[in-house]
Amino acid sequence: MHDAAQAFAARRFGDNTAHAAGRTTLNPLAHIDPLGTVVIPAVMYLMSGFVFGYAKPLPLNYGQMRHPKRDMAFVALAGPVANFVMALLWLLIAIFLQYFDVQESFPNLVAKAGIQTNLWLMAFNLLPIPSMDGGRVVFSLLPHKAAYQFARLEPYGFIILLALILLRVIPYWLYFVEGLARQLLVVLVSPLMYLSA
Repeated sequence: MHDAAQAFAARRFGDNTAHAAGRTTLNPLAHIDPLGTVVIPAVMYLMSGFVFGYAKPLPLNYGQMRHPKRDMAFVALAGPVANFVMALLWLLIAIFLQYFDVQESFPNLVAKAGIQTNLWLMAFNLLPIPSMDGGRVVFSLLPHKAAYQFARLEPYGFIILLALILLRVIPYWLYFVEGLARQLLVVLVSPLMYLSA
């Protein structure tokens, strides 16, 4: 849904590249990258138990958008917003599981994992690093000269990300953004919380 949302947003703003590549679909097969979605996660799981992966890069041509610098932010935000919506849907499922007094642990654990995973993916993608969704938003908000200087960091985006991981900075960002998102989720579902009380 993350990539499909961005492909759909790009099409709405004038770039048909991702749609022409078949990426405005919820079919996961269209988004699978053999290395990033299959090989790397499998190897990491076998070696460490920790899983990290990525989808096939989304083909975008910002030059085709009506207002490239501005529209880039909306396209970038579409993915994290999709993750937030999925977290909201899993939270609604969790509330109804409690309302109907479902005692089996599996569906409750799946709902909890759906919330947590999507909030972490949202927060991770919003990192203000070039090449990440958050970096594209920062680029859109900066004045032209500063945006150009910021964009020059993009070839080093992965190195910056690794450095932040090694310095253990990433968890602070994840918990901060996730905390804000959880507060917003609580506000959105507060009328339904009486059902599970």
